[in-house]
Amino acid sequence: MRDLLLGYGLFAMYYVLVVNSIYLLITIFSHLNISSIMKRSRFTRYQSLAGSERVPPVSILVPAYNEELTIIENVRSLLALHYPQYEVIVINDGSKDETLQVLIREFGLIRQPHARIRNVVHSSPVNGIYHNPQYPQLYVIDKENGGKADSLNAGINLSHYPLIASIDADSLLEKDALIRMAQVYMENPEETVAIGGNVRIANGCLIEDGIVKEVKLPDKLLPMFQTIEYMKAFLGGRIGWSSINGLIIVSGAFGLFRKDCVIKVGGYREGYPGEDMNIIIKLHKYMLENKQKYRVAFCPDAVCWTQAPDTFRILSSQRKRWGRGNLKNMLEYRHMLFNPKYKVMGLLTMPYNVLFETLNPYFKLTGLLALLGYSWMDMTHAHIVLVFMAINLLFGYMLTVSAILLEERAFRRYPKMSDLAKLLGYGFLMFFGYYQLGAIWRLLGHIEFFRKNNTWGVMTRQSWKVETRQS
Repeated sequence: MRDLLLGYGLFAMYYVLVVNSIYLLITIFSHLNISSIMKRSRFTRYQSLAGSERVPPVSILVPAYNEELTIIENVRSLLALHYPQYEVIVINDGSKDETLQVLIREFGLIRQPHARIRNVVHSSPVNGIYHNPQYPQLYVIDKENGGKADSLNAGINLSHYPLIASIDADSLLEKDALIRMAQVYMENPEETVAIGGNVRIANGCLIEDGIVKEVKLPDKLLPMFQTIEYMKAFLGGRIGWSSINGLIIVSGAFGLFRKDCVIKVGGYREGYPGEDMNIIIKLHKYMLENKQKYRVAFCPDAVCWTQAPDTFRILSSQRKRWGRGNLKNMLEYRHMLFNPKYKVMGLLTMPYNVLFETLNPYFKLTGLLALLGYSWMDMTHAHIVLVFMAINLLFGYMLTVSAILLEERAFRRYPKMSDLAKLLGYGFLMFFGYYQLGAIWRLLGHIEFFRKNNTWGVMTRQSWKVETRQS
């Protein structure tokens, strides 16, 4: 029994080493590509581009469910963007609070009884469309509750422009975020089907009128952990994956898409979480099956600020939802795994996602339990367990430090030495409980999936005015 526990425990530790090694390779790709990104950001004249007629118009879609505390700041930030031609379409997804009413009051919106909405993709019935000529860029759709994906489909049906951008209602875009996205699109408009933006944690920042005035690290533990987690995922991971056209997800918080391509794949999948990953997998699949040249890009200097959960209850709900969405997508597109027809997606991205995301909690938790069980039964060999755990910890921490170095090298949003020390310190602390909790939450998400629980879960918002100083 002891040998069995030791053998399985060591297998699990080797598994973590292999996964981290692949992630290290992706991080190296990120470091290799960051120089060209910095060069583009430094020499592109975004102010002149923002006034150019060559820039393609964009429809910004904002799904909103019970967002009365954040929606006004969100819309204000969007109406202040430096972009020549765009529209903002807020989709009220049957909110039970005052989301629709606060929008009507703030912007003097009037119901448009003769407004027409196309049905190019399926969505729940629309109750009404609201508009005020004094805010010509702003439209509000009021519809029956159908979920985030259904709301995005309703926004597509009303949209007037060839590009669509999705943004969460609890998020704020920097003024030049959209024009930076457009610049990446304009580099290769024939092949670019989607572009992901960089999502950063706004907890702790000073925010006025929907604009981040001062960037600061969060004061609370969980938002601080998530700041590092997002930095690692977006800078350490997505830059690298996009460089080999293997990006599997464009965050629902902020992404840009070619509308015609989204319509061709049937729009967003309704009725289940994980729609942001699902739409990207569908785009990859469609383009590869039709043998069309394409790319899914990532723009790390197009920044979207979002509220991070600051309680275990809300964070666990979010991570269980992510776990359900990931498992659903991997099962739904399992035929793409190891299939040469799907190139990088089939041979690398999806297998890695299954190993690192879907199966990770099983190997990580059971392997840890096996090693602890072995040590308890035979303490004379406990040093073996400690050595392997130390190796994995140092390897994982090296990846965290690498992501922080990318941030410092390219963007320096946290310029103080005390900020750097805080990032490095909390990055180390995450290995003692936080990552283990994440694995447990993903496992619980899988259990909910098999119990056919596809609800959105608990997500409580805070007003930006309160959030900025108390997080």
